[in-house]
Amino acid sequence: MSIHVLSENLAKVLLTRLREKNTDSQEFRKTLDQLSLLLAIKSTEYLECYEQDIETPLETMSGTFFEDTTVLVPIMRAGSGMLPGFQTFMPKSLVWHLSMSRNEKTFEPIFKGSTIPEMVDEAAFPLIHTGFILDPILATGGSASLAIQMLKKACITKIIFVGILGAPEGVARLQREHPDVEIILAGLDRELNEHAYILPGLGDAGDRLFPTR
Repeated sequence: MSIHVLSENLAKVLLTRLREKNTDSQEFRKTLDQLSLLLAIKSTEYLECYEQDIETPLETMSGTFFEDTTVLVPIMRAGSGMLPGFQTFMPKSLVWHLSMSRNEKTFEPIFKGSTIPEMVDEAAFPLIHTGFILDPILATGGSASLAIQMLKKACITKIIFVGILGAPEGVARLQREHPDVEIILAGLDRELNEHAYILPGLGDAGDRLFPTR
């Protein structure tokens, strides 16, 4: 497993804006989308490319294209906030939603439902082999690990987890349970507290994206 944490100053500035408790939900959504664009740019490095002739206004040349079919898997609720940024650069990607909540006593994920097929039909999707799991927070790693298991059962051979913020505990879990999966983060924080929230963190990303009161 390799872990990439964004080092650009722009990523640090945007992450700071997300961390601030006085950032309202509208600004939080906008900033999350901007940071997701940076993560999506980094994520394109994991896509296969192919060459195909194109016509410029003056002549024929060989052009470069990304692989035709990839899968974006936002973990609901908060993962949906990252989706538009990735669709900007991967507009033809399939989108499989995955809904989970967490048990507040054990901090383990509770599966609610998904649109992930049990196994990809190779006749229908012959070019699918790369999947990006989108979730702003990698805390205990439980939700990410379950999502990875489901993509592997669907025969996705190259899986990349992409998050805004991670904790060492969540990274260690993925390293242990899925050493073949790449991780891309905008930031890696110090630790989890007794409630399994990341410190210093940014709070509950889902609640800040989609306030209910």
